Amino acid sequence: MNRIAELLPQSNVAVGVDAANKRDLFASVAGLFEASGGVARGTVVDALSAREKLGSTGLGQGIAIPHGRIKGLKDARGAFLRLAQPIPFDAPDGRPVNQVFVLLVPEHATEQHLELLSELAQMFSERAFRERLAAAPDAAATWSAIRNWAPVA
Repeated sequence: MNRIAELLPQSNVAVGVDAANKRDLFASVAGLFEASGGVARGTVVDALSAREKLGSTGLGQGIAIPHGRIKGLKDARGAFLRLAQPIPFDAPDGRPVNQVFVLLVPEHATEQHLELLSELAQMFSERAFRERLAAAPDAAATWSAIRNWAPVA
């Protein structure tokens, strides 16, 4: 199992999510974090929105990795959403986003935060992996694809 799978409970994977914009997306994912780990919705939305104001977390190829630091959080947590329709995200390639991995980390987890972002970037840079996620029929299959990912040697 990869490090990303360790911080992604199956309950934090959703497919076919309706969101018209980043704010809707952040509200949807905040609901997942609140339900699975008791992190208040407003705290999640505020952290993700504040980070996004520094610059887009869109990677390109339809992928975004919004992330934020949460005061009082004990360990890193993740969520993955596949959107029903792509939304604008100011990605470098100008393409809208439909696959989103959201990472929340403790306020002072600088090195861990960077390592996890690096692994996520490596994951989503693989075309075959992105395609498996896009083709997964449901949240369970999507979660399984993420859990089974291993770096290409």
